[in-house]
Amino acid sequence: MSIDPTISPTSRASGEVMARLQAIAAERASEGLAEKLLSLRTFIDNDLRQVEEDLAAIERKETPLHRSVHHLIAMGGKRLRPMCVALAARVGHGFSDGARAMAVAVEVVHNATLLHDDVVDVGDVRRGAPAARVIFGNAASIFAGDWLLVDALDRIQRAGHPALLIRMISTLKEMLDAESLQLANRGSMRGSVADYFRVVEGKTASLFGWGLYAGAIAGGVSVEHAEALERFGRKVGVCFQLVDDLLDVGGDAAHVGKTVFSDLREGKSTYPLLLAVERDPDLAAMIERSMGDSLALDPELERLAARALRDGDVLDRCRALALKLTTEALVELHSLPPSQARDALEGMAIALLHRSK
Repeated sequence: MSIDPTISPTSRASGEVMARLQAIAAERASEGLAEKLLSLRTFIDNDLRQVEEDLAAIERKETPLHRSVHHLIAMGGKRLRPMCVALAARVGHGFSDGARAMAVAVEVVHNATLLHDDVVDVGDVRRGAPAARVIFGNAASIFAGDWLLVDALDRIQRAGHPALLIRMISTLKEMLDAESLQLANRGSMRGSVADYFRVVEGKTASLFGWGLYAGAIAGGVSVEHAEALERFGRKVGVCFQLVDDLLDVGGDAAHVGKTVFSDLREGKSTYPLLLAVERDPDLAAMIERSMGDSLALDPELERLAARALRDGDVLDRCRALALKLTTEALVELHSLPPSQARDALEGMAIALLHRSK
C-alpha cells in the first residue's frame, strides 16, 4: 500500500462515503473510543471471551520469561486486532475454531512487539503499570517476546491454514524491515515522509491487515473479499498511528496516558513533526542537538515545537489525512455484502478516527 498524503479521493464511491463519514462523524464526535468499542465488543463478546481464555491458558512456568509474558497479557488492552479477526470472520460463516486461533495469534504477535519495544525504547510503563522489563529485566522481556512469536506461528500452523502461516511470516519480515528503518533514523529528523509511512505500514498497518485477511479466510470469506478486508485493515492501521501521533503532540497527557512528546523523547520522528520541520527547517537541527545521546528533550525546544505545530496547519493536515484514509477504508467495505459485521467494522474505523486516548 502506498500512502499519498496530498491527493483526495475523487471517485463517486469515495465521494458518497466521504459525505456519509462526515455525517456520522458529526453525529458521533462526542462519543469516546471506550464507549464505541464497548458496543462493538458486545456483538462479539463471546468471541473475545474465548480469546481471553486462550491467552490466559498460555503456558505458565516460574521463569522470568513466562512471568514476563503473563505480566503483560494480564494487563489487558483494547484487543483491537483480535476484534478485527472476529469481525472479519463474521462477515463469513462466523467465529470458527480456526478464526479463534488466528485471533489469539495476532494478539500474541502484538504483545511480542510490545515486550521488544519497551526494551528498545527504555520504557518503564506499559498500560499504566510497570513494564515487564522493569520487573523481570531486559533479557527476560526480549526472550518473552521471541517466545510469543514462536507461539503465534505454532498456533497458525496447528490451525491448518498454511497459506496464512506464509502470510504471517511475510508480515513479520515487513515489520522487521520497518523496525530497521526506524532504528536507522532514530534520534534524527533526517527521515522523509516516505520513510515515515514505510515504518507505519510495516510496524502497524501490516498486522491489522493480516488479522482481517486471516479472520476472513478462516470464516470462509472469498479471497476477493478477504483482500478487500486486508486493504481496509491496512488503511485503518495507518490512521490509527496518525491519530496516535496527534495525541502525542497535542493530547492531554493525563487523558492520553503517556507524556506528550514521548515519541520525540524516544528519538522517533512522527508525521506532525515532519510537517513542522518542513515549515521550519531550523527546527530539525534544534531537535537533534537537544536529543543527543540521551534523547532528552529540552523544555525550550518543546515550547518551540509546540508553537510550530499550533501556528501552522500541521495538526489540521494530519487530521485531514486520517479522515481521508478512513474514507478510503470504508470504500473497501462497500464490496462486501451488507451485514452486522460490516456495519461493526465501519463503526470501529470511525471510532478509531475519533479516539482521544
